[in-house]
Parts: sequence; C-alpha cells; structure tokens
Amino acid sequence: MEEYLTAFMTFLSREKGASRGTLEAYHRDLDAYLHFLAREQIDDLLGVNRETVEHYLAQLLEQGRAGTTVARNLSSIRSLYQYLEEKGDISQNPAGEIHIDRGEKKPLKILTNQEVELLLDQPKAVDSKGCRDKAMLELMYATGIRVSELIALNLSDLDLPRRRLRCGDREHSRMVPMYETAAQCLEEYLKKARPYLVHAPDEQALFVNCKGGRFSRQGFWKLVKHYQQTAGLTKGITPQTLRHSFAIHLMENGADLRSIQQLLGHTNPSATYIYAKLAKERVQDVYHRTHPRA
Repeated sequence: MEEYLTAFMTFLSREKGASRGTLEAYHRDLDAYLHFLAREQIDDLLGVNRETVEHYLAQLLEQGRAGTTVARNLSSIRSLYQYLEEKGDISQNPAGEIHIDRGEKKPLKILTNQEVELLLDQPKAVDSKGCRDKAMLELMYATGIRVSELIALNLSDLDLPRRRLRCGDREHSRMVPMYETAAQCLEEYLKKARPYLVHAPDEQALFVNCKGGRFSRQGFWKLVKHYQQTAGLTKGITPQTLRHSFAIHLMENGADLRSIQQLLGHTNPSATYIYAKLAKERVQDVYHRTHPRA
C-alpha cells in the first residue's frame, strides 16, 4: 500500500505544487490511516469500502480527537482516493459521501506577557540540551514562525549580525527579524551546545536532537509540554500558542495588520484578521473587568 502513498505524494508535489507543510500534513494523516488498515489486516487499499473509512474516523473520535482534526483526516483520505479514482485504479471513492461535523471552532489560546516570561525562563542553559531548548523557545516567540518552519531551519538561514532569519519554502520565503535576547540565545547555542549535539560534521540543520539529527515536530511539541509543566501553567500550550501570542502581543502594542501578515507568512489576509478581532475582544474584556463603572 505504501507505493500508492508514495505516488500520491509525488503527484501533490510535482503536479499540484503543494508546500512542504501541506505535504507533511497529508503524509502524517495518510500514514496513520495505512497503519490502521494494517492493524485491521486489510492489505488492499483499492478494495476499502465506506464502512472501513467510517470505522477509522470513529476510532479517531473515540480517542478524543477534535472534530476539525478528524475532518482534516477525512479530507486527506478522500483526496488520496480521488487521485486513485482519476487514475482509474478504483471506480468509486469510498470516502466521497462521508461528512464529519467539525464542531465549534475552539477559541485561540493566548499567553499573557507574564506567562510567556515564565515559560521562556524554564530552560536553563547549564548544558547542551537546556541551551538548545532555550534558543528554540525564544526564537519561536521572537519570530512567530510555524513549528514546521522552525525545525526546517538550516544554518545558512541565520543572519545573526542583522538579527534576522529566512524561513518558508522557496516560493514563499521571507526574512523575519528577532529581538536581541533571542539572537544571544542562538549565538550561545551555536557556540556552546550544537557542536556537542551534532554527530555528522556536514549536518546543516540548525536545531538537532540528542542523536545529532534534525529536530522533529513531535520533539518540539513534547519540549513545549515539558516546560509548560515545569512552569506550573495550567493553560494548555502548544507550539501554535506561541505563534498566536506573538501576533496578539504585537497587535496590542500597535503593529498593523499588514506587517503582522508579512511576519507570519500569511498569503491570505483573512487568516490575519482573526487576530484583529481577538485583540478587540481582549480590550473590551479588560475594560469591562477593570473600569470601576463598567
């Protein structure tokens, strides 16, 4: 079944021009789906029926996955079978008529300035791991880049003298500035930690794990969760929380929407408007909670 996934990913990359982030999302969803089929001892991807797909989606819901996550998985599966249908490998898309209720969109989780300071203060640069972790967290909040962009950074993407970095894919790359503390943490990591973490002298990844390879998305998610716990923060924090907090804090301090859109790498302005709406709601909430006559 892996050959169909490989062919589909090649199609998305070459024919559809999908971005790296999109390819990673499709591969992650479909790889999990293929593992499910293997556990169910189904070795014929082309012979899957609607009931099998519905059973898989039901399992995701039983595991507590959000409606939006399950809907995204359904979309990935449907796209794979649509590709196979267009190729003539199957006569009907087994996921074509399935619909998932995405449910209410969860409100964005935003950290206060004090919570950000507490989180960023957790990694202690007393060893290579602590030095790396501190640099990663500082860089995430300093730039608001996506976690996929963070782990994809190479040494050549850094411009520390000018306190900026290049991120994004080739078609949508952008230069993002960083504040001095983040640049200092990066410089310390490069001098005192990374040389002891890398194994191959030609490794180009900026952030590496304890085995010397490129840091993974899952690894950074676990890192954030670990420091959330050590900070004693009860608010659920994900890597995306730092990106949201970055945008809201900039807006609350006077940044305009266009600048935030460019910093975040949004190609669609509507993706940035949500921060303007949330910032307005936060101001109103503060007013009603603090004004003596409100």
